[in-house]
Amino acid sequence: MEKICYNSTRGIKENLPASCAILNGIAKDGGLFVPDTIPFIGDKLEDCKDMSYKKLASFIIGKFFTDIEKEELDRCLDLAYDNKFDSEDIVPLKKTKKAFYLELYHGPTLAFKDMALCLLPHLMKVSAKKQNLKKDIVILTATSGDTGKAALEGFADVKGTKIVVFFPKDGVSEIQRRQMITQTGANTRVIGIDGNFDDAQSEVKKIFNDADLKSELDKKGYVFSSANSINIGRLVPQIVYYFYGYMELVRTGEIKLGEKINFDVPTGNFGNILAAYYAKKMGLPIKKLICASNDNKVLFDFLSTGTYDKMRDFIVTISPSMDILVSSNLERLIYDISSRNSDLVNKLMNNLNEDGKYTITEDMKKELNSFYGGFASEQETLDAINYNFENYNYLMDTHTAVAHAVYKKYVDSTGDNTKTIIVSTASPFKFTKSVMSALDSKYTKYNDMELVDIMSKISGLKIPKGVEQLKKNNVIHKTTCEKNEMKDQILQFLLNK
Repeated sequence: MEKICYNSTRGIKENLPASCAILNGIAKDGGLFVPDTIPFIGDKLEDCKDMSYKKLASFIIGKFFTDIEKEELDRCLDLAYDNKFDSEDIVPLKKTKKAFYLELYHGPTLAFKDMALCLLPHLMKVSAKKQNLKKDIVILTATSGDTGKAALEGFADVKGTKIVVFFPKDGVSEIQRRQMITQTGANTRVIGIDGNFDDAQSEVKKIFNDADLKSELDKKGYVFSSANSINIGRLVPQIVYYFYGYMELVRTGEIKLGEKINFDVPTGNFGNILAAYYAKKMGLPIKKLICASNDNKVLFDFLSTGTYDKMRDFIVTISPSMDILVSSNLERLIYDISSRNSDLVNKLMNNLNEDGKYTITEDMKKELNSFYGGFASEQETLDAINYNFENYNYLMDTHTAVAHAVYKKYVDSTGDNTKTIIVSTASPFKFTKSVMSALDSKYTKYNDMELVDIMSKISGLKIPKGVEQLKKNNVIHKTTCEKNEMKDQILQFLLNK
């Protein structure tokens, strides 16, 4: 097997093995780790056709993480994808008359982040052993709602780790908030910030690059890593479900092997659709990647114009996990479509930091032809929820509804009837207030937890264990802070300062 090494999007060439890249989370120069090549398996699609999810994950992830032995990886996968998931298929593919939905929310926290974050702690433990790391790993994470709980669930009480999660205290759903603030685990700390996700994410990146802080913590036996999709250990496992969804269409006779399909992905931080882009580069027959945004349509504008501009009002929407103006993973795409020109990436990222925007070259714009950008307003999102439930008895969350609304626009504007998988990223039970209000305004008088039982009754869907438990869980994490106090909160947690 070809050995794959990892280097920074911004120029540092260390040729690190996967285990080092996973442990570090982010490169020394502030860039993101990328593989020196994307492994091609387009000539082995026949081999993938009848693989279970775990076998497919072993095959694909093993192509990237070449310093992790197959036996080690398989053990990690067995621990990750077990009875924590309420579906034997791990990611069921559901069909309505008009679309296919790849449901990525059957894990313990009811969101697609579980697909990678159930695996990441085990990958880190293997990586730490390989690198003879004796220090405790401090997982530092900013979340727009879903990553935080999924990371907490994965790392809680894992020996040799601590995890600190920052979330916008007024920018997540009530279910998401309760999931985080009731999290148990002696090694966990959850903090709400007075600000939005971009505030939390930018401060986390600054902390990662604080040399004095890292030196101080190093002396105390701590090293930072990340559970956000800036960590390559988070991103690569997400590639798997695109292959799995495609193979499900083949297995059910919806398409023939080799036939191209589209994927429609709701995204804010760009990681989920970047995983689909990597799948396409690996040889998965994908015609178009439909990038669905909400009213914070920074990605739509970028794909339309080639200019990325974060200097705009931040809009709090009913799809909060997509309320993002700085899409970190876009840097990996920029690196790829610039022919891996790290000097240019550095220049563009500096422009973003200093001026709040950048514009890519004409040649780079041509490389965006794999993508279609669209966005859905709040009303269009609500209408999509209502339409699909009324017509097909299919209940979706607000993020999936954004994707459905954008898919409809795509078909109307292009006439492309290629079979399309809509990536369903969260359970409707995580956003009861918005989802139920879309069905009938009479539900606005109920609170989120009251609506859980009503949603189950009218939809016939079983209440997920994780939501049922929230009714009984006690609030453990009550701390809030300003964004400029985040570093102090970390020191207080780790060093009792």
